[in-house]
Amino acid sequence: MKILALTLWIFTLLTFSTSRAYSASSPFDTPNNKIGIHILSPLEINLASEMVNGNGGDWGYVVIPIQVRDKDLKKWQQFMDDARRLHVTPIIRIGTTSDYFNTVSWSKPSFYEIVDFANFLSSLDWPTKNRYIIVFNEPNRADEWGGNPSAQEYAEILDFTVDVFKSKSEDFFIISAGLDNASIDIEGKSINQYNFLRLMEQSIPGIFNKIDGMASHSYPNPGFKQSPFISTSRNIYSFSYEQDLIYSLSGRKLPIFITETGWSAKELDKNAIKKYFEYALNNVWIDNYIVTISPFLLQASETYAEFSFVNSNERELFNLFQNMQKVKGEPFLSSLVDNVNILNSESPLQDNNSIVPEPLKEESRIDLRPLGKITKWLLRI
Repeated sequence: MKILALTLWIFTLLTFSTSRAYSASSPFDTPNNKIGIHILSPLEINLASEMVNGNGGDWGYVVIPIQVRDKDLKKWQQFMDDARRLHVTPIIRIGTTSDYFNTVSWSKPSFYEIVDFANFLSSLDWPTKNRYIIVFNEPNRADEWGGNPSAQEYAEILDFTVDVFKSKSEDFFIISAGLDNASIDIEGKSINQYNFLRLMEQSIPGIFNKIDGMASHSYPNPGFKQSPFISTSRNIYSFSYEQDLIYSLSGRKLPIFITETGWSAKELDKNAIKKYFEYALNNVWIDNYIVTISPFLLQASETYAEFSFVNSNERELFNLFQNMQKVKGEPFLSSLVDNVNILNSESPLQDNNSIVPEPLKEESRIDLRPLGKITKWLLRI
């Protein structure tokens, strides 16, 4: 065990030895198109761009998961290239895979997997300066956290993730996981999201001052069918209650990323869902701290068909989002995109009037912050 720990410790030291000292920028420093959509495959980005950038919009968002076994460099670099070409801002949600011994739940992430994700995602050429990363999914549910949710374990993973990703580049913008806003406290099965947030702060004091943003799964619960006309801590207003609690714990208001929301077509007809979305977009999700509203889901098979914006016979929700008046987003772009603008006269970005930051200095440094944590973890296995 000591040999293994020492080997991985040295590997990690070499991995972290050179990094770029940049700072993630605020999404609100430039005009922001907050309309987005959740997708499951990189191949959906063309259709997604039509929706999020329709009617005057530019640089809308897509949220997409990547699993530990899906680190195909060619595939994901093509996705980033497509995002740059289509003016789409990617938000990557890192995820594990189904647990080998418990296939009804997702496995708990390891610290090694965090390092591997950071190495892989930092090797990609991103279209925007900010590299948005959501750290896993609904860890307050047993089936999303190895069969037994733990706020302490998630806080430790989140803390470590910030250190590792920022050691690669401070352009990484680290977002805490969206929590299940319908969960109640059941030992070994689920934890109420507000209690989960409190336990996170108790476990790692200052954790909410360390991350860059918070994801919210502001579903109309219970039952994915509740009216948007009344505010409760378990429905589409939950993002506000979450932010208020985090503010009370940290003294800081975090940027909000609504990365999942939507009404169930099994519970409501399409006209009611359309009416509810229209009301929410115009009256609820208007907080100045909201970066994006990215409902779940653009299109899906049977499993999530009730939330799909696109299916075989209608696109009412797709059309609603596509046709709504949008902001022409102008995020800070990556240095690669800047070079494309300068060197390639045929680039589709040539006419983009995005605000580009002044050239940033690069410096090599050795960042030892994550090493103590990963060593402790390795030695206690």
